[in-house]
Amino acid sequence: MELGRYSIGIGDRFAHQGCAQLAALIRAAEQGVTVTPVWNKSHREHRIIGSSPVSVRAEADAAVRETGWPGPYFVDADHIHLGNVDAFIASSDFFTLDVAEAIGQAAEPDSIETFAAAMNSFTGTLYIEGLAEPLAVTEDSIRVIARRFLAAVQQAGRIYRHIAERKGSEDFITEVSMDETETPQSPGELLFILAALAREGVPARTIAPKFTGRFNKGVDYDGDVKRFSREFNDDLAIIRFAVAQFNLPADLKLSVHSGSDKFSLYGPIRRALTRHQAGVHLKTAGTTWLEELIGLALAGRDGVQIAREIYRRALDRYEELCAPYATVIDIDTDRLPPAEAVDRWDGPTFAAALRHDRACPSFNPHLRQLLHLSYRIAAEMGPQFLAALDKHADAIAPHVTENLYDRHIRPLFLDV
Repeated sequence: MELGRYSIGIGDRFAHQGCAQLAALIRAAEQGVTVTPVWNKSHREHRIIGSSPVSVRAEADAAVRETGWPGPYFVDADHIHLGNVDAFIASSDFFTLDVAEAIGQAAEPDSIETFAAAMNSFTGTLYIEGLAEPLAVTEDSIRVIARRFLAAVQQAGRIYRHIAERKGSEDFITEVSMDETETPQSPGELLFILAALAREGVPARTIAPKFTGRFNKGVDYDGDVKRFSREFNDDLAIIRFAVAQFNLPADLKLSVHSGSDKFSLYGPIRRALTRHQAGVHLKTAGTTWLEELIGLALAGRDGVQIAREIYRRALDRYEELCAPYATVIDIDTDRLPPAEAVDRWDGPTFAAALRHDRACPSFNPHLRQLLHLSYRIAAEMGPQFLAALDKHADAIAPHVTENLYDRHIRPLFLDV
């Protein structure tokens, strides 16, 4: 199954914007760059919205038929583990194995020693093409890495084999996700994680490490861009080396779980991809739901009323909505406008506050982060919200397409 050099996660909370998203990818293809679409939705999102993995497959298939999308496309079981993967097996062909919670858990001492012995040929100073600094590797440093990561890799192996036994090992793309942890993986750690995945028999096609800095929901990167650039370049060098050394899939590439809209990183990522002639998978799914809100706000009186109502309820349920995302948001509640003020906003005012345009003085990143988490409220509105999406589909779709193309695809894959 060919994922392609560039791919992008195009999650769609309410399964209404598949065609609008593909329109952005068709526009990129017309400019000579193919980006493979991957519809992604997690178990948590399905529970909140009341959808199912089957519905994601249905949306993807229907959008491809309607637009005539000619290339490959995938449906991602996003952030799954052994406890919830079975519901995704029939309808998904891309599986993001989330093993971050197993990082730091103790593997069997014998397995650690066996791994360290197998990696003995890599001790010493490793000079890896493209790596900023040589790696100094000792038997003890390999053991330290194994103690921290081997249990997580073994967990990935169990999930992979569980899927393969039921689906067939050639019938899906495997991603391994280690990004939802506190500490970034170093180049040396990533090297031996990849070695362990190869020994575990996990044919990872994408891997999502933890990068330095904060990847807050719906807003730009918060951190040292130069440090991120160095880490990203180093990870690309490690992947190329690991593919050659450990017989991993030749098209293995980095996956960036962006939390949406990490605009300041797109230039460094693009330059690194060019330098290393590498690919990347980008997840930026939450953007679509916010563009739906912007489109509703601009569509007419009933649309902006729904947008205002969602914001009002979000303020009332602030703690509930934010608690699960505490590590990936940075909201100053003093910067959130009171509901009474927002109730007086017209559609353009609401849209200007929400749209991620850093040059606009009305843009409010605190409001945007809160609304990014508030799709639960829209889901609870049920038919009222879905009917509004249907009624104003023609007004919403251009915002979805233009946002995906102009703010994500073009700066990451097209701009020179």
